[in-house]
Amino acid sequence: MGKIVLEMNDISKSFGATQALDEIHFSLQEGEVHALLGENGAGKSTLIKVLGGVIQPDKGEIIIRGKKVSITNVEEAQRLGIGIIHQEIVLVPYLSITENIFLGREILTPLHTRDLKAMNSFAEEVTGKLGLNVDVTTPVGELSIAQQQMVEIVKAISFNVNILVMDEPTSSLSEEDVKVLFETIRKLQQENVSIIYISHRMEELFEISQRITVIRDGKYVDTVRTSETTKDELVANMVGRSLTQYYTRVYNDLSNSDEVFRAENIESEGIFSDVSFSVRKGEILGFAGLVGAGRSEIMLSIFGAIPISSGKMFLKGKPYNSTIPLKSIDKRIALVPEDRKKQGLVLVNSVSFNITLASIGTYIKSLFINGREKNAAVEQLIKELNIKTQSSDTLVSSLSGGNQQKVVLAKWLNTFPELLILDEPTRGVDVGAKSEIYAIINMLAKEGMAIILVSSDLPEIINMCDNVCVVHEGKIVKQLAREELSQESIMQYATGGIVL
Repeated sequence: MGKIVLEMNDISKSFGATQALDEIHFSLQEGEVHALLGENGAGKSTLIKVLGGVIQPDKGEIIIRGKKVSITNVEEAQRLGIGIIHQEIVLVPYLSITENIFLGREILTPLHTRDLKAMNSFAEEVTGKLGLNVDVTTPVGELSIAQQQMVEIVKAISFNVNILVMDEPTSSLSEEDVKVLFETIRKLQQENVSIIYISHRMEELFEISQRITVIRDGKYVDTVRTSETTKDELVANMVGRSLTQYYTRVYNDLSNSDEVFRAENIESEGIFSDVSFSVRKGEILGFAGLVGAGRSEIMLSIFGAIPISSGKMFLKGKPYNSTIPLKSIDKRIALVPEDRKKQGLVLVNSVSFNITLASIGTYIKSLFINGREKNAAVEQLIKELNIKTQSSDTLVSSLSGGNQQKVVLAKWLNTFPELLILDEPTRGVDVGAKSEIYAIINMLAKEGMAIILVSSDLPEIINMCDNVCVVHEGKIVKQLAREELSQESIMQYATGGIVL
């Protein structure tokens, strides 16, 4: 056992009648990666906010390196060596790497002007140490998502952090970027930095963590050594039951299935080119590839959000070319976008408002909204998709990530699509909600809906798709049948390792 650097004992916190944390225990050893695991809404974020000084607990104690402390604000947490890297990157895009690292605490010359030379020198030293070989005067907005995340890490450790929290750090990263991140984490461990790692991706936890603590419904469940547990045990602890069938898929006989959509050599200049594929009723067609390969852009072109410069599209055998999403919706095409918070939901509005946002026109009769018909449709979708909400009037921002995603799905199912495009449908969603979403997707395919599934989660692609298009640098480089699917074969084509 390593030296204990952090203990959180009997941490409790309530918000009104909601008990967010109920006597939670957590400890962290020096140089350890300790994963914090739980469903959306289990209390992980609240616990981290307590550690980071954002909120104060109602009860409990925090001990750092043997000394009981009171963390009353973010500045106090930083002074104690605690740094938090949030899931959403919070850098200023038009400022340089150096300026972001020193934002609000610039090094000053004797004349009280910014000492850019000293700041650049420090930034170069730390970024080089972690393998980020980029000019530190580069504006952050010009960096890739992976590089921006590295800047976040550099910024955190520049506060002399020895306890670092990483919240879903790989949610927007490619497989190659994840490898770089893990190398960085191992370098930090060698410097005796202790890391609290939050992720829903089980395979990551088994690769990078030494211990895993599971919390459920705000309560401590168990702490286990990663090498001494299994995915099934962790899932059972998270959801309070065994998930006998994580991926749900009943494969349809597609031999006589009608074609719903076909693309022939479509191109959007400078984005993707020579893209051809088709999808049939009851088929789940996967799109795999690295982040930035052009998968999402191809989907946006089908939906009318990105214009195509050449090629042809056909919907149920008839020529189709949408220039605006409204036209696509009228043609019974729906797109669940990859970023539910920015592109899929109006967070300040209710569950009911969001579910009917794309279909409100169907409830308007003689200039008035038929409230009874609208409410009945909303309640039916809440029930069918098992959306956990107090009522249809609840603000969607208050729901867990998995339930928010189901609201987005409900919104588009309420347009009764014939072609449903799902872009990263389970990103940032816990295993319980994932299994429910997979069951919904399977049900829709079984009922004959044509589905395109875009995902960076290769096990998801392999276990849910009939056929898979692999995209590399804006082109479909290979179409794989279900019997050909493996993580190795997909990655070989996705990285350009195999040239046809």
